Amino acid sequence: MGEEVEKKLLDDIDKEKGNVTFVLVFSIFIAVCGSFSGGCAMGYSSPVQSSIVTDLELSTAQFSIFGSLLNIGGLLGALVCGKITDHFGRRATMWFSSLLYLTGWIAIACAQGALSLDLGRLALGFANGIISYAMPVYIAEITPKNLRGGSVLLHQLMLCSGIAVVFLAGIITSWQILALVGTLPCLIQLVGIYFIPESPRWLIKTQQSSELPVLTSSRKKYEAALQRLRGKNVDISDEADEIRAHTEAFENNVNHKFSDVFQKKYAFALIVCLGLMALSGFGGAYGILFYANSTFESAGLSGTVGSIAMGLIQLPPAVIGVLLMDKFGRRPLLMFSAVGMGIGTLSLAISFSFKEHGLMTDFSPYLALFGILLFAATFPLGMGGIPCVIMSEIFPINTKGAAGSLATVVSFVSTWIVSYAFNFMMDWSSSGTFFVFASVNVCSLLFVAKLVPETKGQTLEEIQTSVMYK
Repeated sequence: MGEEVEKKLLDDIDKEKGNVTFVLVFSIFIAVCGSFSGGCAMGYSSPVQSSIVTDLELSTAQFSIFGSLLNIGGLLGALVCGKITDHFGRRATMWFSSLLYLTGWIAIACAQGALSLDLGRLALGFANGIISYAMPVYIAEITPKNLRGGSVLLHQLMLCSGIAVVFLAGIITSWQILALVGTLPCLIQLVGIYFIPESPRWLIKTQQSSELPVLTSSRKKYEAALQRLRGKNVDISDEADEIRAHTEAFENNVNHKFSDVFQKKYAFALIVCLGLMALSGFGGAYGILFYANSTFESAGLSGTVGSIAMGLIQLPPAVIGVLLMDKFGRRPLLMFSAVGMGIGTLSLAISFSFKEHGLMTDFSPYLALFGILLFAATFPLGMGGIPCVIMSEIFPINTKGAAGSLATVVSFVSTWIVSYAFNFMMDWSSSGTFFVFASVNVCSLLFVAKLVPETKGQTLEEIQTSVMYK
């Protein structure tokens, strides 16, 4: 009798801790290969700016278009990412995005003029728009609740890793070779996607959406996927029943419309998700990131040294975020990130203000360096990746596609505006540009403090139920 109680207690502890299996780890790795490609795309424009402008004889406006096309493509991908991911599944969508990444990088590497360059950048952006939704949702749906936050935040870590790789490799390689570096994670994902299971929650959703009776073989399909992820000797019956019951509750109407996401019961989730996406985009990250070299040079610093420092400093905070996410929660990291970004952009604003008025000319470049590095260190810790975590958690399965598309559209619209307008804003007023960003980051802090719920330690079904009753 004592042995049975002890065994049951250990089983309960295992369920609470979640099981880390090879299939789970490998599935997450293959998924975040797309994030690495996205990071390479995001960081690519900064180290190659001067060489591409010289080699292809581009104007400032033409290069600004090239830089901003990543977000235009992202916007186009965002418009369809939810529909594609819901219709074809998470795995097929990630495979398609890898194919787009591969096509885009090859087009850029072979570019002889602005047209091929821009089309390649547009393809990279389209892939970014798709993967920004499909990857976090896939990982959130396959991961145990106590590992979910950190696992989804691996998206941001891999983005930072991709950015760091192109920042560093861009110093020693040509822009053509650097584009070919971006093809490597695409090839890994294109092959690896065939060896990972589909999301059990998506399999259940497609089963419940069917007008046909639920077949035993269909049920075995999603249970088999869940069993592979949790381990062959793990009892998955309770988790499978909870997922199935929750899905049935929201899939009782097969004719879902996009407008369903605007129902009153989803209003709070929509405000939180769209607010985080917009504030993250307007906080200035993608202006600083896309044009880091020119920003460092404008502040009186070495563009090369600054890019190396910026590329490396993002990685430790991103790793820390992954490790701390499921221990301390989403809200503390978001608030810490917003404070760091606010102080960083304020430091940049003061530095450029000193430079414009001829004050403290020896000190102002170091203040700018501090501001950029503080911003680069705190952005991936919270505001860079956690909005995607929240997006993947708070919407029920029947509105997840529509809400995810809408959230991704808001994200890419805001980042496109910043990336396109950044050079023009800097020409208007360098200090004013960063005062604007600092104000946005203060708003981010207040928004998180007042509205964003804590989702640590809850299943997706528990989160979605509680948010609906806010």
